[in-house]
Parts: sequence; structure tokens; C-alpha cells
Amino acid sequence: MLADDTASFALVIMRLTLGLMLMTHGVNKIAGSGGIAGTARWFEALGLRPGKLHAWLAAMTEIGAGALMVVGLAFPAACAAFVGLMTVAALTDHRGKGFFVFKGGWEYTAVVASIATSLAITGPGRFSLDEAIGIVAHGVGWGLAALLVGAGAGVGMMMVFCRRPVLTETPA
Repeated sequence: MLADDTASFALVIMRLTLGLMLMTHGVNKIAGSGGIAGTARWFEALGLRPGKLHAWLAAMTEIGAGALMVVGLAFPAACAAFVGLMTVAALTDHRGKGFFVFKGGWEYTAVVASIATSLAITGPGRFSLDEAIGIVAHGVGWGLAALLVGAGAGVGMMMVFCRRPVLTETPA
């Protein structure tokens, strides 16, 4: 869809920005100040049980999806993973805190999921591994698939593993 070098270079910048950001989040879950044990306690407090399992799954998914985004490989799957991660984040840590991220709201998760969906539509661009090996998987259908698969996986995971109400506001 976007074949010219200028657009492809812009996509590289977007892929690097999103991919490295998500990879850093994943590494921080493992090696940050609280380590994986602290992340597990935080996830338990959010209602994700067992916390240690979800801490590792989140960290590895963030690192893996971020890496795929950076190199532009299996791009619709990477975009769907971004949407899934942001869905879970919006329904746990950011839920009930309004829109603005500086108040803990869901602004950040919506922006990241929207950009990932948009990237699934444009594709990774010419400077990507998908392009190098001949994978052509982008367009409106792929974007909708990334959105629906990612959001569906996130909601499904919440329905199975979250031990508190998901779609209701917490009492004041």
C-alpha cells in the first residue's frame, strides 16, 4: 500500500518508537526495581491471578511483540499483540480513572492500540523483514483483524483470569 521510500522510512521510525517502548516495558517487568516478583504482586493486586504467570506472560509478550514490531516481521500478529496488551492494561490498571494518563486513565492504552491497528492497515513498509521475505499482509481487513483478535484475546484473558469485575466501575 505504501511503497515509496519516504513513507517506509516514516514507518521504520514508528515501528522503532512503539517496538522499543513496549520492549522496555517488558524488560522493566523482569529487571525493574521490584523485579518479576514485584510485577507479580502488582498483577495480583489488579486481580490477575496467578500473578507470577501473568507477570511473565506480559513481559514476554511485550518483549516479543516489540521485537516483531521493530523488525517488521509477522506484522499483523505483532499489532494484534499490542492491541491485546493495551486492552488488558485498560481493563485493569487504567480502568475507572478517567481519560487522561496523568491521572492514571486509559488515554495511553487507546493511543497505542489505535496506532498498532493503523500500522496493521499500512503494513510495516519496504524496510521490514516481512517485505524482505515476501509476506504481504496489510490493508483494512488486516487492521480490523488485528483489532478484533487483539481486543478479543485481551477480553478473553480477563474473563478467564481476572478475579474482580471487569466491565463495571469500582465503588467509590
